[in-house]
Amino acid sequence: MLRLLMYLVPLALTIYAFIDCLNTPEDEAKHLPKIAWVFIILLFWIVGPIAWLAAGKLRHAPADGRTPSEWHRNRRTEYVAPDDNPEFLKSLTEGNKKDESLLKSWEADLRRREEELKRREEGKGEKGEGNGKKDGEE
Repeated sequence: MLRLLMYLVPLALTIYAFIDCLNTPEDEAKHLPKIAWVFIILLFWIVGPIAWLAAGKLRHAPADGRTPSEWHRNRRTEYVAPDDNPEFLKSLTEGNKKDESLLKSWEADLRRREEELKRREEGKGEKGEGNGKKDGEE
């Protein structure tokens, strides 16, 4: 088990450093071009990844000397319920105005079509009465 661990730890370190190097932008690689760091990580199995993690990447210190966890705690966004969020409520009223105008146009179109149908039925009723037949006769 210990022999296996001797190979797995450097392999995991190499894989981590390799992926970290590939994901690092070119301008954040220090001292050497990024492609040189890739070759160093892959060729020098233990020393390469340690060198990359120690000196190869530009690491930014948190502002005001705070720790990253403290910085993230103070910068968390507060979530607001939708009914308390004025931006959400504003978007709803804007959406309602659009829906109301669409509904009004549909209602106007429906009224127009109903009036056309009434006119057609009245026109058919006047034409059908003058055929000279009595009720019950065909």
